[in-house]
Amino acid sequence: MKRCKIYQSKRRCSTHWQQAIGRLNPNKAQTMKRRIITLCYKKIIDANYSDEWCRNVFAATYQEFKMQAQFYNQQKKHTTYKQMIDDVSGANKLNFLVSAAIIDYLKELNDQVPDVLNNLGRSFLRFRNFQFEIIQSDITNSASHAVAIYFMSQPLIWHDTVGDQMITSENYNDDDCEMIINQFRLSENLGIYTLQTLEI
Repeated sequence: MKRCKIYQSKRRCSTHWQQAIGRLNPNKAQTMKRRIITLCYKKIIDANYSDEWCRNVFAATYQEFKMQAQFYNQQKKHTTYKQMIDDVSGANKLNFLVSAAIIDYLKELNDQVPDVLNNLGRSFLRFRNFQFEIIQSDITNSASHAVAIYFMSQPLIWHDTVGDQMITSENYNDDDCEMIINQFRLSENLGIYTLQTLEI
């Protein structure tokens, strides 16, 4: 309990100190902000992938697409996803329906965003949500099948940018906690998804 009281007192002193700075120097107070971001990584999977996880996702989503497409192609007029989207009401639901095929494969990732590495070559980014999209497909030609999975990361603190490198850490509520920093580059398929600025 004593530790807790000391910690709370420290936090109160820190708050009073920040308020005092704000009264003496409003411009300084305005700089004391924390930027919370989430990132989005777009992973495209098509027939060209060779690793096992992508091959499994490719095969599972193609089979699911062919099965679900039967409902939107009862007159057998269409073969491609685009034709169904353009001509059949409700065919856009195929994205949601086919996404069920990847749930077990996403669990294999243990919440880690694939392919995204920090400057030490280590996987560090965790996701908490995803979206699935059919880019193109053809029930008569598996080679044309391509899908995208959008991985939305857990919140991160964006500390700074050095050159083309972002510097972030996990979003802790404890200001006194030592933070593990990750340094990495944004890329064509990795970008900032949400941004929130908080007063501290």
